[in-house]
Amino acid sequence: MTSTPARTPALSFIFVTMVLAIMGMGLLIPVLPKLIVEMQGGNETAGAHAYGVIVMVYALMQFIGSPVLGSLSDRFGRRRIILIATAGSAIDYVIMANAPTLSWLVVARVIAGLTAGIMATANAYIVDVTPPEKRAGAFGLLGAAFGIGFVLGPAIGGWLGDIDLRLPFWVAAGCAAANWVFGFFVLPESLKPENRRAFSWQRANPIGAIVALERFPAVLSLAGSYFILMLAQMTLFSTWTLYTLHRYQWTMRTVGFSLMCSGLLMGIVQATLVRKIVPKLGDTRAVVVGMIISCCAHVCYGLAYEGWMIFAIIVFGSLAGISGPALQSYITKHVPANEQGAVQGVFIGLQSLAAIPAALMGTWSFGWAIAPERSVKLPGIAFFEAAFLVLCALALAIRSFRKDHEPILHPTHT
Repeated sequence: MTSTPARTPALSFIFVTMVLAIMGMGLLIPVLPKLIVEMQGGNETAGAHAYGVIVMVYALMQFIGSPVLGSLSDRFGRRRIILIATAGSAIDYVIMANAPTLSWLVVARVIAGLTAGIMATANAYIVDVTPPEKRAGAFGLLGAAFGIGFVLGPAIGGWLGDIDLRLPFWVAAGCAAANWVFGFFVLPESLKPENRRAFSWQRANPIGAIVALERFPAVLSLAGSYFILMLAQMTLFSTWTLYTLHRYQWTMRTVGFSLMCSGLLMGIVQATLVRKIVPKLGDTRAVVVGMIISCCAHVCYGLAYEGWMIFAIIVFGSLAGISGPALQSYITKHVPANEQGAVQGVFIGLQSLAAIPAALMGTWSFGWAIAPERSVKLPGIAFFEAAFLVLCALALAIRSFRKDHEPILHPTHT
């Protein structure tokens, strides 16, 4: 697993890696909830609850594993961790493709969660190869890779799922295998030997890693805001397929198409608008504007009573994509080069930690709101919960920026 010295690390390498990884994940989104509902005998409420538990298990394992893999990438390099993460994904998809019961799905998600270090490692790879003043645009490119993966993955997954519910899992396994081959033979190492550091369990365990952020007050103060924001996003993510299948009676192809549109527009925003808007607004103002747009979009999703409205809201909501790269850029400017992997691992860990209650909150709220005994049904309840959480995250972010003496109401020209 040694790196290839002849190749110079560049954004293009990690871009390909992320497209393949996200496409594999996206293939499952339209079909996994329906597969679980079928395993529950077609009971939507029971299926929603079971789906929430499975998402929670994955998130819990990712929370435990991400800081470990992030710290290991600071010690041994990014490339090895990417290979470990993609191998875990391939095993996960193969098990799910053959799973006869919910228990096997849980086993697969445990494996996937423990090895899900590719996002944190990709973020650290970006930092390794990009100067500070260009990182917002670079993270935007990474967001574009995420968007492309979501354009291709859910669309293909929905189409394949209408043919056979298990077929997308096999195709996802193929994506993970291709990604592993790409990483082994093509992907160069990005972390220079002089920027590596010894592995420490104190930094690698999830709680210790969060506590270690005390050395970076500006970063620590944003951790709470980021956690709540991820709680909101994971709430929406965990209920999207269940919500659209139930409220609009969409097919899996339509669900996949909606996610494809979301990914396409998010990719366009992060690949083009981020480079132009964030330098003009500044990191802090871009974060605030993006969160306000996100809050409004969540409310609109929950109120939409016709399926076509969802696509109009997706167009507006995609503009919220400026906040993520701006926040990443802000954080990296407050962390030294030899600790970027660990810090990125912490924030991916916070995302996983947020997904633990979000998976249950979103799916169980949805299941409760559509239960037959409910006289008044409110299927959009999870989206309203998400909007409230974004408001809380926004308030904490503004407070953090003010403590760090960063201007919010005027461009910072970072």
